[in-house]
Amino acid sequence: MSKRIREHWATKLGLVLALTGNAVGLGNFLRFPVQAAENGGGSFLVPYFLSLLLIGLPLMWVELAIGRRGGRFGYGTTDGMYHHLWNHPAAKYFGVLGIFLPLMIVVYYTYIVSWCLGFSFYSLMNDFAGLTTREEMGTFLSTYNGTAQSDLNGGLLSSFFFLLITLLINVYVLSKGIVGGIEALAKIAMPLLLFLALLLTLRIFFLGTPDPVNHPDWSIINGLGFLWNPDFSQLSHSSIWLAAAGQVFFTTSVGMGCICTYASYIREKDDIALTGLAAVTSNTAVEVILGASIAIPIAVAFFGIDGASEIAKSGAFDLGFLTLPVIFQNITFGNYIGFIWFILLFFAGITSMVALSQPVMAFIEEEYNLSKQKAAIFLGSFLFVALLPVIAFLNHGFLDEIDYWVGTFGLVICAFIEVILFIFIFKPNNAWNEITTGAAIPIPKVFFSILRFVTPVFLGIILITWFWQNALDVLTMKNAKADDVPYLLGARIYLLLLFCTLLGMVHFVWKKKGEKQ
Repeated sequence: MSKRIREHWATKLGLVLALTGNAVGLGNFLRFPVQAAENGGGSFLVPYFLSLLLIGLPLMWVELAIGRRGGRFGYGTTDGMYHHLWNHPAAKYFGVLGIFLPLMIVVYYTYIVSWCLGFSFYSLMNDFAGLTTREEMGTFLSTYNGTAQSDLNGGLLSSFFFLLITLLINVYVLSKGIVGGIEALAKIAMPLLLFLALLLTLRIFFLGTPDPVNHPDWSIINGLGFLWNPDFSQLSHSSIWLAAAGQVFFTTSVGMGCICTYASYIREKDDIALTGLAAVTSNTAVEVILGASIAIPIAVAFFGIDGASEIAKSGAFDLGFLTLPVIFQNITFGNYIGFIWFILLFFAGITSMVALSQPVMAFIEEEYNLSKQKAAIFLGSFLFVALLPVIAFLNHGFLDEIDYWVGTFGLVICAFIEVILFIFIFKPNNAWNEITTGAAIPIPKVFFSILRFVTPVFLGIILITWFWQNALDVLTMKNAKADDVPYLLGARIYLLLLFCTLLGMVHFVWKKKGEKQ
């Protein structure tokens, strides 16, 4: 156990903003509108809000409780937290997931966030002028990330430049610690993010119908209707429920381990009930009100409902990096609007980056007794090296394969493990007492039953459904292109090697602890 004095959040507002910044990321403004558009529009909200109540909010409280309890005993990562919940040799190895998953997510997430910074610069410089189709913007993006060559600005060298800037910002914030770094960033970035999102939403709402003569039905109002008008017949499809549950995991950042680490810096008797509710509520408000009011409605206004549907099917990257830059060129001062859009995404991404980095940062700092500065430099160097194969094999599905295993499947596994440990092995009454200790608001007792019966069953159903519907195809790479199979295998080997390395580091740390005892 570490002997150093642990930091604590300076203010309750700082903690809530940091947790919100952790949750509010690219998924709020890109992934959520695409998921809603693909899965029945307004009817998607039914399983989404249900998943939020049965998974998102309960797991937020669970992870805050696990983290606060772990911090009380000097643990900043889930290996030690799980060990203290369950005094069994296997517990700490289950906890490795809470370090490994956010570490691997932040590897490729850093690269995507750096795209936002780069595209904000090129938009401000009006370098997208003349690129009037999504295909032309696709060529720009491919040139930028090095998967294609052209005579356009923004090649791979500039991509590395913005990547290094993004990495340096992350390293700097982490080196300043919880109060001077993460909390200070949250207090600046989150209000600025909300201001920019509101500004952009208002500007889009005033677009009305860009071409009332030729396309009178292509309007912002119809775009909102396309996104939110419910089609309740879609609720019979299991894919919508899985998509909604996946979005809740993605947007609240539960099942990753970073919330547990953030909570380890909460004082022993400080509230987590109202804190967790405030973080989930504010993130949901940003996602549902602001995130859904920007990308899809403006796509409908310029491409119609059919065109927007095709764009949504093409994914979040197509929508955010290809479609919107083309649209902004048709708006007065569009290059400045584009700058606001991409810098907004950058602020959303950078706050999530530092949260995803903090678990491994805490592990290195506390277990290997490094200073914050040295730990941050070590982590930044690792992220840069670990990113190289992602960049090199980007157009062969390498990133998507990693994202699937650590950013989708891994989150459900991690969440399922922590619920079993906290609710059933630690015992339900102990878990409930831990959650309600110091509570600033009374938590309805119905959530006690939800935590005991509904949440684990819900997670179990998700896992069983995955194994039943997708496991064999995914494991055998049935739908992969033949040329991509070696790279997908390489991605799996890459993940396995890094996981085994981290597992060995955790084993070494705990072996030394055993020898000292």
